[in-house]
Amino acid sequence: MRYNGLLLIISPLLLSCGADDGGARDANEPRRGFEPPVVTNPEAPVIYPEDLYEDQVEGLVLLHLFVNEDGTIVPDSTRVEESSGFPQLDSAALQSVDLLRFAPARRDGVPVATAFVQPVHFRHPDLAARAENQ
Repeated sequence: MRYNGLLLIISPLLLSCGADDGGARDANEPRRGFEPPVVTNPEAPVIYPEDLYEDQVEGLVLLHLFVNEDGTIVPDSTRVEESSGFPQLDSAALQSVDLLRFAPARRDGVPVATAFVQPVHFRHPDLAARAENQ
């Protein structure tokens, strides 16, 4: 059974923005003329592991990704930046990378390659509904 009962939060944390970045920057620092990559999938392609879904286990996985100038993920650059603490959630997030589609990052309107951290939130819908009702 497939469970897509999660939220994929699409707010990448930038690590760099191309070869002429001029050095490291604070991820929260605004970059003039820079637009981060944007996920274009209409729905989150990440599958919640069935046993963790049934146990209502939640977690956050941070994935380190690199997209080239056309928005294609460079597979060799993909890794878990920060674990959820649940190897099955980490694996599910990693397995989804091939299914993620991105519009490329842009600097002054020109597509650029960039590295960034993509958060993947596994949130159980029953827990979210309970939190809203409290």
